[in-house]
Amino acid sequence: MWIVFACLSALFAGLTAVLAKAGVASTSSTVATALRTIVVAAGAWAMAALTGVVSGVASIDGRSLLFLVLSGLATGASWLCYFAALTRGDVSRVAPIDKLSTVVAILLALIFLGEPVSPWGGAGIVVITVGTLLMVEPADLAALPGALRRGGSWLVYALASAFFAALTSILGKVGVSGVDATLGTAVRTIVVLVMAWGIVVLRGRAGEVVAIPLRELAFIVASGAATCASWLAYYHALRGGPASIVVPIDKLSVLVTVGVSALVFHERFTRRYVLGLGLLCAGTAAMVML
Repeated sequence: MWIVFACLSALFAGLTAVLAKAGVASTSSTVATALRTIVVAAGAWAMAALTGVVSGVASIDGRSLLFLVLSGLATGASWLCYFAALTRGDVSRVAPIDKLSTVVAILLALIFLGEPVSPWGGAGIVVITVGTLLMVEPADLAALPGALRRGGSWLVYALASAFFAALTSILGKVGVSGVDATLGTAVRTIVVLVMAWGIVVLRGRAGEVVAIPLRELAFIVASGAATCASWLAYYHALRGGPASIVVPIDKLSVLVTVGVSALVFHERFTRRYVLGLGLLCAGTAAMVML
């Protein structure tokens, strides 16, 4: 049964980006992130309650709480950048860049934590990076230096999302090793919730909430629900199956995102893109299985 949950985790994770893209057709990415976070936070705390770890909140020490807050801020920054990237670029282009967070996290762990990288891990880093580069149009890569100076490019926001997602993992690794993962996730979502709505208020966008088209609001809520469903399925899969198989299945959710984006948004892919996607999947599988 665990293999079914692992596949469901990948399915819902892959649908998250597609649903989010549909939800930001005319809605501000900042407002969409804030609304989505309400759903995710509710789901995270429901999971914590179901697993019986809520009572552990009182026993979190000051150091762990500090790193949970920092990790939550990094998570919030990643989500904000991800939604900003989705408003500016195709979902099939944004999603693979976000997967670079795996590579960045390994490199940060090597630099700051001294964690060794196996030969297979090193090969996986190279293959994932090459595959991701192949999935980006040469014109976008050539324009990246200028976009970094000016801001506003989907690629800049997607890269920032990957960096902050990797930073989330490193901060969690450093400071919250003694905190239950489900409880830590729930606490982080509260930080993201406060951060996202704080930005909405500071930017004077709170009034936009009531003006969001119902169709887009439904997709935003569905995106948050898909994230919660993915987390829940992933948790059940890990409880019953080996991580060496569950993790790669979940990581290959990019295949769902790309496939659904082709059907829903009619996005088309070159042979270069398909080759890059194949390398991305192969590199990810190698890194987590070997």
